[in-house]
Amino acid sequence: MEYHVAKTGFDRALGTKQDPFLTINKAASVAMAGDKVIVHEGVYREWVKPKNKGLSNKRRITYQAAEGEKVIIKGSERIQDWQKVEGNIWKCELPNSFFGEFNPYKEEIFGDWLVTTDQKRHLGDVYLNGMSFYEANSFEDLKDPKIRTETVDHWTQKKVPVLNPEQTKYVWYAEVDDQKTTIYANFHGANPNEELVEINVRRSCFYPDQIGRDYITVKGFEMAHAATPWVPPTADQPGLIGANWSKGWIIENNIIHDSKCSAISIGKEGSTGHLYHSTRKDKTGHQYQLESVFSAEHIGWSKESIGSHIIRNNTIYDCGQNAIVGHLGCVFSEIYNNHIYRIAIKREFWGHEIAGIKLHAAIDVQIYHNRIHDCSLGLWLDWQAQGTRVSKNLFYKNNRDLFVEVSHGPYVIDHNILASEYAIDNMSQGGAYINNLIAGKMEKRKVLNRYTPYHRPHSTTVAGYACVYGGDDRFYNNIFIGKDGIEGVGTSHYMNHTTSLEEYMKKVDEKGWDIKTLELIEQPVYINNNAYFNGAEPFEREKEKLVDKSFDSKFSVIEKGEEVYMFCELPDTFEDIAGKVCSTNSLERVRIVDADFERPDGGNLVLDTDFLDKQKPEKSSLGPISNLKKGKNYIKIW
Repeated sequence: MEYHVAKTGFDRALGTKQDPFLTINKAASVAMAGDKVIVHEGVYREWVKPKNKGLSNKRRITYQAAEGEKVIIKGSERIQDWQKVEGNIWKCELPNSFFGEFNPYKEEIFGDWLVTTDQKRHLGDVYLNGMSFYEANSFEDLKDPKIRTETVDHWTQKKVPVLNPEQTKYVWYAEVDDQKTTIYANFHGANPNEELVEINVRRSCFYPDQIGRDYITVKGFEMAHAATPWVPPTADQPGLIGANWSKGWIIENNIIHDSKCSAISIGKEGSTGHLYHSTRKDKTGHQYQLESVFSAEHIGWSKESIGSHIIRNNTIYDCGQNAIVGHLGCVFSEIYNNHIYRIAIKREFWGHEIAGIKLHAAIDVQIYHNRIHDCSLGLWLDWQAQGTRVSKNLFYKNNRDLFVEVSHGPYVIDHNILASEYAIDNMSQGGAYINNLIAGKMEKRKVLNRYTPYHRPHSTTVAGYACVYGGDDRFYNNIFIGKDGIEGVGTSHYMNHTTSLEEYMKKVDEKGWDIKTLELIEQPVYINNNAYFNGAEPFEREKEKLVDKSFDSKFSVIEKGEEVYMFCELPDTFEDIAGKVCSTNSLERVRIVDADFERPDGGNLVLDTDFLDKQKPEKSSLGPISNLKKGKNYIKIW
């Protein structure tokens, strides 16, 4: 069955092309497995809540914008009865019934691992011709708002520039009593009754209110202005759009922006724990997160029932927390060909769950061919990155590119370009970093006070727990490019590590197998055949390597409209070293998990195609692009 929705329709209509429904929600209430909902041009201000589920990949429910037509779903409403207060400040008064049971101007941003200032922030927002405002601390602060040119990156504690300083002077403030909500805003000379002014009203744009709505496809829409809440891994995790603890969604070819917190959610639901650390305050968030893993198993968390989503070809920007988020519900998914930018750079609030993509328990998740830039953090894999592959992605102009935290592997980072000054945070073990270009520093840290789960290969079943001793990593065929004033580029962090499991076990045997011994003796690392330029430092026991500390490669990532290019110079000696194709057979197994580097189906993993998807010979140049050569290289990378 094919249903149609149009702005000229009527919800008591038949839903045909000639007699369409008015709202997408009406179609969502009747569409069954195998049906298609086609939405025609216009702005639809509603929260779409699919009632039914598809039954398989071949019997999906598909929601799509009509071909060649611009369809926008918004969580906001347009307000046109603003009253002038003084100067450039206007107000609108709305009865609380306007918002129903969910009032974004009353709901605070709240939850585990949230770091805020002394002033509270709310889920509401005001938009002038699409531009998001900042929340002021008081009505008085509306009168003379200051333009901010710098802000602070919470993780590095360094000052970073504000991307759009002029935007920071546009501010709003709200007061909510028992009867009404009053929103004040400084429009700086614009008349809000003549311009397009919108305010957040709905929590989500496309999100089922019941779990288990499987096999749904959403494609071709623009979606914006959702009053989404803070979503740590210990909470219910709604997004502007999301699967809500289901299986087999496809979210593709959409433009998604201006979600207060997260855009796409493939995360957990509330019954497995919701903000218990912040509300009960009797255990750490870490402990409640452990409990949520077992609670999920009790309600059927498995490959057969959860995850296996596809998120592809979307453009996602201007969100306060994440472009894509998910704990537990993200397992066995694919995330590729997405353009993600300007995530968590507004900094109205802050916390430890912020990134372009932030996943916990990314078991067998494949993340490839994404372009991620101008984000507070590009990709954060936190807990249980096992079977995860991050391949052929482009990271640049982020405050940090990649963070892998308290995971035990095996996980693979291959053929990526990591071009930000802070490229990698490594607080894990069991990783394989293969054929990357890394033009920023790496931090490597042990984590001996948190034990996190690992799983049976390609399964959600918990096999054990471990802390992170550091090491058990593999670095082959990478190019490291330093930069003046940036320390920590290269693999010298692994000084004093053993270089084989046999050497490690011999040293442990000599000291005796107890907890203190394991904390003191460094796990083996497997590092060979890497290149180090412009001050990058190698691991002292690396046998085959190319080191030219004084050579300046003049590396840069260059944006030209929608296209992106990479430039670098390489020395004549670059062609004297080549890298072999790495595979399951050549990568040493992971010690703690006792598992091999494999494909999600358990087959042999062969890393034989480069960043541009070109087939590689058995021996090819180092780095992500197989035809890099000595001298100047100028290559289109997006």
